[in-house]
Amino acid sequence: MPGGRGRGTPPATLAGALSPASYRNNNMKISDIITVDRVASGVDPASKKRILQALAEMLASGHEGLDGLEAFDCLYERESLGTTGIGKGVALPHGRHRHSDGTVGAFIKLNGELDFDAVDDRPVDLLFGLLVPAEANQEHLDVLARLAEMFRAADFRARLRAEEDPAAIHRLLLEQSEGG
Repeated sequence: MPGGRGRGTPPATLAGALSPASYRNNNMKISDIITVDRVASGVDPASKKRILQALAEMLASGHEGLDGLEAFDCLYERESLGTTGIGKGVALPHGRHRHSDGTVGAFIKLNGELDFDAVDDRPVDLLFGLLVPAEANQEHLDVLARLAEMFRAADFRARLRAEEDPAAIHRLLLEQSEGG
């Protein structure tokens, strides 16, 4: 699978770009981009490609005019530039799309771990997928920064890993995005 470290934007550079300062003035809330029907738990970690396909289908279900294959192409294209595995068992696969003006998110908690070429060389089990409009450069960075900040909290990651119910996971995501 293409997408190992060393190509495109280096992960350390990406992580630096996702500082909390870059989203302070952003009005978008995580609750604006993810619904409970785009949260899945207990998904088998078959392969990186299959997980990206699953995320793509979930993301497309939240976007009129976007199909799963198109969403997958967006995620896969970005992943081929370098890993979106940010460490601590978390990946933030993301991409830009041209067929809608809205941002959409989806979350998968794996039933096991998957090698994702993460920056810390650890496998991932928590994935938040994101698609933003192609022209929304600052929004893209703002939402990624907010997500990176959320998943930086060890207690939050532990609570997600302990929960199985998608509705409860959705509530945890919203609570964390609102500041705890």
